[in-house]
Amino acid sequence: MRSDNFDDWEDTLKGAFHQSRLAGGFGSDNYHAGLVGNSHSPFSSLSYEGVGRMNTKFVEEAESFLEQHPDIREFDLLLPDMNAVFRGKRIQREKLISIYKKGFYFPASVFAMDVTGETMEETGLGFKSGDQDIPCYPIPETLKVVPWRKERGQLLLRMLEPDGSPFFGNPREVLHSVCKKLSEFGWKAMVAVEIEFYLVDPKRRPGQPPRPVFSRLTGQREAEGQLYSLSSLDAHELFLKDISEAAIIQNIPADTALAELAPGQFEVNLHHVPDAVLACDHAVLLKRIIRSAAQNHQVEATFMPKPYPDQPGNGMHVHLSLLDKEGQNVFQGSDASGSPELRHAVEGIRSVMAESMLICAPHANSYHRFQSGSYAPVNMSWGYNNRTVSIRIPANNGPDMRIEHRLAGADANPYLLVSALLAGLHYGLITKTEPPAPVEGNAYLQTDTELPLTWEQARNHFDHAKILPEYFGKEFCLLFSNLKLGEQIRFMSTIAPLEYDWYLKTV
Repeated sequence: MRSDNFDDWEDTLKGAFHQSRLAGGFGSDNYHAGLVGNSHSPFSSLSYEGVGRMNTKFVEEAESFLEQHPDIREFDLLLPDMNAVFRGKRIQREKLISIYKKGFYFPASVFAMDVTGETMEETGLGFKSGDQDIPCYPIPETLKVVPWRKERGQLLLRMLEPDGSPFFGNPREVLHSVCKKLSEFGWKAMVAVEIEFYLVDPKRRPGQPPRPVFSRLTGQREAEGQLYSLSSLDAHELFLKDISEAAIIQNIPADTALAELAPGQFEVNLHHVPDAVLACDHAVLLKRIIRSAAQNHQVEATFMPKPYPDQPGNGMHVHLSLLDKEGQNVFQGSDASGSPELRHAVEGIRSVMAESMLICAPHANSYHRFQSGSYAPVNMSWGYNNRTVSIRIPANNGPDMRIEHRLAGADANPYLLVSALLAGLHYGLITKTEPPAPVEGNAYLQTDTELPLTWEQARNHFDHAKILPEYFGKEFCLLFSNLKLGEQIRFMSTIAPLEYDWYLKTV
């Protein structure tokens, strides 16, 4: 929520450019070499274009992995859906090479599932289309050991149309296409994600709120939280250690863990990388690690945006800057206010903020998070060194100049969230629009009402979007809207327990 662990942003900016030179330029598959403390990138999206059938290089990757890990007997095939929930299958060791040579089939309806796994027929990807299977292929350099199951490996998949083109409904493909628009101008995004979550007692009756976990230090349920509390970190030291070790094994650059305001609430920060797709791969895989580590400690990790009505919610903050062809930070200016491009980018992100609200807050519970004074912004404000605004420019200046987007909840799909931010950034830079004056002081006191703060209003703004469809594709936007429509209809068909308490005997 409050972390600013980006002191080495400048070094990475310089290092990224240096590595790109060594690798033969920005178009090289080896661009990421050495950026996250290892000899090679975990998931190079720049080799993305080469994914396909019968690729000898990728087959050799699988053969080498099997040789290095003779004890691994099975593999999880992972495909993040529209909510960034992993869908997949588990295969035996003997089938891995075949997956690399021939691909693997998943139903397209994977991208028509709501958060509960139900297929929303409103999308047209269910029975209406015959629930068709679509081929999927391994993403290079994503073959890794599962740290909490040493006999198991994992692999990220990419869905392709039968003609070999990217599947239109895959959020990862949307982000890749937006990054291409940036690359046409010689720009490359530097991105880092921060994720908040709660640890809760896994024992819970259906429909009842969660309970805080027991503290290892006191033996009592945690009743209060303290921001930056070291004792809270000590109470869950083994759990946090497991996250750190698992991240190292999978080459995920988890940077810092800190205690948040509420009991059992934590934040884990990811190190910045000059590849937006890679940064989002890190984010979705980190969530998988956190959940698994919690399960191993007999607790449950939840990224639910607002699990407690009287406590702060879980957010997903995104830090981003922009590299030019020379590897310089485009946002750096002659003083602490940054460059004109920084202001153009801010206004561009503001321009898409209302129409991208459904992406930042995709579920019914998401909107409980937006409360005054809760560290969740409630308007389209921006400012320097100000945590009450939606778009914050951190205090670090010069080569470290960057934007922090604070609006989204932890339930947002990182691929779609970053896609929306980069689309806005690109739009602002090409239109060269100026933002209003930055907010000083408490942004919660602003009367700005342009930001939709209900689920239904957010979908309406998304349906009438003017900018996002040019970046996401109209077909994808229709799919996403219809998915959320189906989810909203299903949610509104239920009756909440409070309704019985209020209305059964009174009206």
